[in-house]
Amino acid sequence: MSSLPQQVKVGFIGTGVMGKRMILRLLQAGHTVYVYNRTKANAMPLAAEGAIWKDTVAQVAEIADIVVSMVGYPTDVEEVYFGQDGALENVRKGCYLVDMTTSSPSLAERIGTTAESLGVHALDAPVSGGDIGARDGTLSIMVGGREEDFRAVLPVLQVLGKNIVLQGPWGAGQHTKMANQIAIASNMMGVCEAVSYALRAGLDANRVLQSISSGAAGSWSLSNLAPRMIQGDMAPGFYVKHFIKDMNIALTEAESLGLDTPGLHTARELYQRLADEGYDSMGTQALFKYYGETGGNE
Repeated sequence: MSSLPQQVKVGFIGTGVMGKRMILRLLQAGHTVYVYNRTKANAMPLAAEGAIWKDTVAQVAEIADIVVSMVGYPTDVEEVYFGQDGALENVRKGCYLVDMTTSSPSLAERIGTTAESLGVHALDAPVSGGDIGARDGTLSIMVGGREEDFRAVLPVLQVLGKNIVLQGPWGAGQHTKMANQIAIASNMMGVCEAVSYALRAGLDANRVLQSISSGAAGSWSLSNLAPRMIQGDMAPGFYVKHFIKDMNIALTEAESLGLDTPGLHTARELYQRLADEGYDSMGTQALFKYYGETGGNE
């Protein structure tokens, strides 16, 4: 196991809604952070905060002790890690690769085995907690990989999250995130229906939340996203389009396991309707538009 310095050189690929908040936390913790994003303009506000821009993934990989990726889709993950300009071809021996994108378990296994053949350490470490968790450093981080590699990067992960659990070998982090997304999918339908019911009954929805959020119905989505629904705030903490991507991965994995997931199927169908109507870049709380505008009676 390679030892890491107290102040780590972190390469961070992806400066979206989640990535930019995670990068700010790493900078505040005193780490040097090199950043790359497909759209350079999105990364420039981070340069003003002390992040160092690099023109390619390869340039980030060549200099970093740890390369962290937080991109959109499995195809983006493949582009980051594989190919002549990818991280695996350009990273130094002994470096750590930590993919925090929600992606497919099989791709996580492929990255892990390829990295090991090159003398590089790899972990899949998807997260839950949205933009609020990324901002506050309270993300739940689900990790797959070797225990010694997990222990080595744990101090860096602790800057980003509070509930950090090694779930098993490569791919186990992604499988755990699928379980997380399956739970959220049905829960989001319930949250939207509950808020819609309260409004139809003429109740003060915020007072209703005050009563039910701390009871048996309580959930992260109820506490954090239902207030946004009531306020009409559909800004993305997590994009509809990315949640659909996650649900599609989960449906594929569940099918391969011989598991029927009717709640997940229904949630995916409803979110796909939103995307088809042009709401794919809104936050996942935009599902309330379906219930709020139609009452679910289409």
